[in-house]
Amino acid sequence: MSQLQKTLADFDHANAEDPNKELVNGNSVAKEWIYAQRMSAKLFDFCESPSETLQLAARAQHICRWKIPRSDYPMDRSGYKKWRLDLAVFHGETAGKIMADNGYDHLNIQRVKDVLLKRSLKRDDEVQILEDVICLVFLEFYLEDFAAKHDQAKLIDIIQKTWNKMSDQGHDAALKLPLSDAMLKLVTQALA
Repeated sequence: MSQLQKTLADFDHANAEDPNKELVNGNSVAKEWIYAQRMSAKLFDFCESPSETLQLAARAQHICRWKIPRSDYPMDRSGYKKWRLDLAVFHGETAGKIMADNGYDHLNIQRVKDVLLKRSLKRDDEVQILEDVICLVFLEFYLEDFAAKHDQAKLIDIIQKTWNKMSDQGHDAALKLPLSDAMLKLVTQALA
C-alpha cells in the first residue's frame, strides 16, 4: 500500500467513527465517511489527474467534523463564520497529524492545510478545484435535504452564494449533475 493509500485509509478510519449516520442504498453508514468518499469520487470526475495533496485535502475536507458541533457556537452569522473557520483549522490539524504519522513532510502537510483553509481561492488552482468539488457534492447529494429545511428565499440565496464560489468549469459540471426536477427548477430560478 502506498503512502497516499495508507493515509487515505487512515482518514477513512477516522471518519468511520462518526456517530451520525446516513442511509445509503439501504445501509446505515457514517455521515462523514460517505461525505469523504463522495468528495474523492467527485474530485476524479472533475479533475483528470489531481495531485496527491489535492486528493488528501478532498478526503479530509470534513474529517472528524462531528467533534466540533455547530451548536457550540452562537446561532448567528458571526457564530457560523467562527465555527467554519475553527472547523477548517481543525480539519487541517487532524489531517496533518495523520499525514505526519504516515511519513509526510512539513511542506506537504502545510499545503494540505492551506488548501483546506481555502487560502487564495480564485487565485490558486487547487484551492479552486477543491471549492468546485465541495459545491458539486453539496448540489448533488445534500441540496435536496437542505431544501426540505429552509424556505425558498434562503435556498436561492445559498445557491447563488455557492455558484459565486465556483469556476466556469465548475458551473459547467453543475449544470450536468443528475438533479431532481424540483432541484433543477430551484437552481434555474437562483441563476435567473
